[in-house]
Amino acid sequence: MVVNSQILKLHTQAYQCQADLNIYDSPECKSLATQAAKGRHLYITNMDNETAIQVCLCADGYPGWVSRQDLGLLQVATVAYQVQSLTTEEIKNRLPQVIHFTHQAMSQPNYYLWGGTVGPNYDCSGLMQAAFASVGINLPRDAYQQEAFLEPIPISDLQPGDLVFFGTPQKATHVGLYLGDGKYIHSSGREQGRNGIGIDILSEQGDRVSQSYYKQLRGAGRVVRVFIP
Repeated sequence: MVVNSQILKLHTQAYQCQADLNIYDSPECKSLATQAAKGRHLYITNMDNETAIQVCLCADGYPGWVSRQDLGLLQVATVAYQVQSLTTEEIKNRLPQVIHFTHQAMSQPNYYLWGGTVGPNYDCSGLMQAAFASVGINLPRDAYQQEAFLEPIPISDLQPGDLVFFGTPQKATHVGLYLGDGKYIHSSGREQGRNGIGIDILSEQGDRVSQSYYKQLRGAGRVVRVFIP
């Protein structure tokens, strides 16, 4: 889903989620686009539909639809939305906590959920976004957006806390968090031989899941700044 950079200008009144909120990819509210954790801010951008309202998340600029049945989970924000500015060194110092978040997420029963960002069930980029958000570092929502935002690095220069990207030559479709020693943690779907969060290796010598992803390896990136939509 392409983020419209103009959508944030349509409304200046921010709302805050009073509970975890599902955000759908259409007004029919059948398929998740993303989720908004309790406390997150969003703008309402269109209220003309009878069954859903169109919204845009403040943190990542991601658009979607909220069922009118869930409007009670929103209230006018009493605190303005703010993005914390962090230096590259401050980001680096928070990476151990990011890694810890993913291990904690893996320790809970979970499955791969397309659009999942709040846990216990995540998609690949949702896990990355949630892990970094847990320490105040905003990332874009989707894998290809995260890849475009990060500083590209050679695979040979990977350090714990970097992201590794997989997909086609045209586009990143999957992402994981590098742990060191050739290992990365990610949430992967049932079609790859797992259904949830696990640890794999960047090698042709790994098990079936590792081999499958290694064949799709595109590159890697490092988080050096906070995303501002």
